[in-house]
Amino acid sequence: MNKFEALGIEPNIVKAITELGFETPTPIQEQAIPVLLKEEKDLVGLAQTGTGKTAAFGLPLIQTVDFNSRNTQALILCPTRELCLQITKDLQSYTKYTQGANIVAIYGGASIVNQLRDVKRGAQIVVGTPGRMVDMINRKGVTLKTVIRVVLDEADEMLNMGFKEDLDMILSETPDQKCTWLFSATMPREVETIARKYMSEPFQITVGKRNEGNVNIEHVYYVVQSRDRYASLKRIVDFYPDIFGIVFCRTKAETQEVAEKLIRDGYNADSLHGDLSQAQRDQVMKRYRSRTLQVLVATDVAARGIDVDDVTHVINYNLPDEIENYTHRSGRTARAGKTGISIVILNIREVGKIRMLEKIIGKKFTKAKVPGGSEVCEKQLFALISKIHDVEVNEAAIEKYLPQIYSQLKDLTKEELIKRFVSDEFNRFLEYYKNAPDLNVENRSLERPERTSDRFNQRGDTRADEPRSRVPDRDANMTRFFINVGEMDGLDKGGLLRFICDTSNLEGSNIGRIDIKSSFSFFDAAKEVEDFLMNAFKDQTFKGRSVRIDPSNGSGGAGYRDNNSFGKGKRPYGGGGSGGDSSWKKKSYGGGGGGYSDGGSSSGGGYRKRSYGNEEKPRERSSEPPVDGNTFSDRKSKFGKRS
Repeated sequence: MNKFEALGIEPNIVKAITELGFETPTPIQEQAIPVLLKEEKDLVGLAQTGTGKTAAFGLPLIQTVDFNSRNTQALILCPTRELCLQITKDLQSYTKYTQGANIVAIYGGASIVNQLRDVKRGAQIVVGTPGRMVDMINRKGVTLKTVIRVVLDEADEMLNMGFKEDLDMILSETPDQKCTWLFSATMPREVETIARKYMSEPFQITVGKRNEGNVNIEHVYYVVQSRDRYASLKRIVDFYPDIFGIVFCRTKAETQEVAEKLIRDGYNADSLHGDLSQAQRDQVMKRYRSRTLQVLVATDVAARGIDVDDVTHVINYNLPDEIENYTHRSGRTARAGKTGISIVILNIREVGKIRMLEKIIGKKFTKAKVPGGSEVCEKQLFALISKIHDVEVNEAAIEKYLPQIYSQLKDLTKEELIKRFVSDEFNRFLEYYKNAPDLNVENRSLERPERTSDRFNQRGDTRADEPRSRVPDRDANMTRFFINVGEMDGLDKGGLLRFICDTSNLEGSNIGRIDIKSSFSFFDAAKEVEDFLMNAFKDQTFKGRSVRIDPSNGSGGAGYRDNNSFGKGKRPYGGGGSGGDSSWKKKSYGGGGGGYSDGGSSSGGGYRKRSYGNEEKPRERSSEPPVDGNTFSDRKSKFGKRS
């Protein structure tokens, strides 16, 4: 008998989960499933992230629902849209062989009209985020009077996000006679308050100690100067060539900034935060789940619900504001019994927090040194050798080229061939890390170094003597280019970089800063490749569209002004911009040379768009490319930063 059948799970559900690879129940599943199947009582289940809590409540839930009825019988509340979608997807997988099952996700950022329609078709299980559920109730789009099971997943995070009033309102719409199941990785006082208020003598299951960390996670911390935080992050990522990780930042602005720096420096990275549209978030997660994205930079809230296997590293670029959230972060790795590493980058003033974390998670941290340049190069070298050794050779495809290859390489010995082949890939790391400084705080003076005129160092991105990023910063040696493709073409910064390099056969080191817009983009390139780029893009197409690039000289002038500072000129980078709405979402970035206008107007035409709910409707596209310096990134404008 299958081990899940022994717990009481029906054969049709067992068949579905067996196909998903479920073989042995996890401890939380083993303890919770029999209780939830046999007893009509409330339950509190505490277990670390990645230990199978969704199946622990999901399997008994779908077994106790009558899928022959169209009534909504179960409600699952969770804090974020990512977690909402993940739970819905899991439950739909569990009911693969269950007739009549309709499980609907209710979350913000998607069409409420479609969600209303899906519920009216007869949703026996509704999975929702609190804000959108309140909206659905107010619209009388969902009826909770027939609910007999309520699941509160990650209730602590829902409270941290300010959903207490929403929870009160939603639960008041459910019958008094119902079972409430609460599952969480931590049990702060706020969650205990929920348990007392909404549950009656709940049965408690705790796997491990309260708030204890996963035993399969190794916890490591590095101590550096605050100004060296980003340089240390790059050093750590380079030291683990096969990293498949998540970098956690405190704020949306910091998340976007770190991701953009990594992309600019040649890393396969992207961001996930609340200022992205649902389509953008879905695209990022699709890339991450398919492992075409190596490093995901995320906020705590956005990362809830990231249920991705084989995450090797979690890197805390900053510690979370709520120290207990560290448990949630680190739980993104070492899922389903695997191992992982949780890294914290600290400055000298934060070291004391490590002791607090050790008490909370019940595990010791290891203090490590940020790898030196020679250590990183050695790691990268042998990773390359291992990759070459294990590469699969397509004999049939390569056979016809071998005679010519052998002929061209016949004057090289085996040793010379190996050295040249390895050097072709390895030299860039040797050059980049040549004379790389020690970033560890204990081996360096804590005195603040003399500021340099370098823009990076003034912002605290890297040390004065730290090798510059893999790509040159925008300066006198760079040319700014306009290109008529952007987000509307399905491109992000990494995608555009690949398109440029593939088209021109240039190395990524020749390309600098990239700014993606809706229907066009800007990028910097080394001056010496300007003519080469122009020739490479002659008669070039992308998805059937003709692609052109033009050098952008930045002339034409553009104002940055809103009605809050009309006449004063906030950040006056030129003139000619007209006032927009006083709202931060509706500013005018326009002027005599064209530009970008969102809710305002521009004397030069340019490209206008307004926000209608979740959709953006383009208007009045100019035939002329916007002038660089007049255009501000959709994402960055929310942070008040110049693109």
